Amino acid sequence: MTLTQLEYVVAVNKHRHFKKAATECNVTQPTLSMQLQKLEDELGVILFDRSKSPILPTAQGEKVIKQAQVVIKEYNRIFHILENSQGEVSGKFRLAVIPTLAPYIIPLFAKKFADKYPRVELVIEEFKTEEIIELLDKEEIDAAILVTPLQEPALIERVLFYEPFFLFTSPDQELYKKKKVRESDLSRNSLWLLNEGHCLRTQVLKVCTMNLEVSSYKNLRFESGSLETLKNLVVQSSGYTLLPYLATLDLSAPRKKMIREFYKPAPTREVSIVYGRTFLKERIIDALEETIVSVLPKDIRSLKDGDLSIVDLY
Repeated sequence: MTLTQLEYVVAVNKHRHFKKAATECNVTQPTLSMQLQKLEDELGVILFDRSKSPILPTAQGEKVIKQAQVVIKEYNRIFHILENSQGEVSGKFRLAVIPTLAPYIIPLFAKKFADKYPRVELVIEEFKTEEIIELLDKEEIDAAILVTPLQEPALIERVLFYEPFFLFTSPDQELYKKKKVRESDLSRNSLWLLNEGHCLRTQVLKVCTMNLEVSSYKNLRFESGSLETLKNLVVQSSGYTLLPYLATLDLSAPRKKMIREFYKPAPTREVSIVYGRTFLKERIIDALEETIVSVLPKDIRSLKDGDLSIVDLY
């Protein structure tokens, strides 16, 4: 049995497809299939049911896969320990960011981090919160930037900043006439929402204390996966949506006139960098945290607890 064979097993389980697994492992499909066959012969078990599409692990295969993941994690941990002991910020780092933060936070810190830490290979991807929790559990990513608290005991959360919400409303709404708004001012009939799976959707619904059946028109229901789409809907159609602070910074002058603050304490989301408790790349975590905090707008960095009303996910 070799470590390479175990990596092939984990890759096949991940993709449920031999060709895709071979591509990830940078080998030909016949090579991967041959090595898996050798491993099955040595163990005396069938790991995958090839008659299924997509292929599925057998009952015994699932047990082997689970242990193979542990073996690979512990093997990789040796290199992480050595990297930490050298005192240098270096190595590959996989970072996930939720879609409602990615377009606004990544441009703020990515270049500065890359320039300051040239020996770190930073890979950034977008995932929804539920996907991120699963990826962290499998150690397929190293850390994530998302909204907390998550109430996940296996994860460590370092708060980066607190981000208030603002109302973004079309001029035909009564809310547009107000200088500031209260949560109780919000009407269920004019709200544009993100679709299911976005934590911001849950937070907005909590702010508005309303059910999920909402739309700006009785005969139209649209739920977007993009805050930019929601902005355009408000501008081109009618209604309103709630935007986190960073999503308001690039608004044009006419669109800034459509922004309304909440009375204090304003509804706010907590943004953190999150990673597993067995994590060993803390030097990179420290560097990311320092870099992100250093580039944040002063309006966020100077927020006091008395100005906030944290809206969590639960």
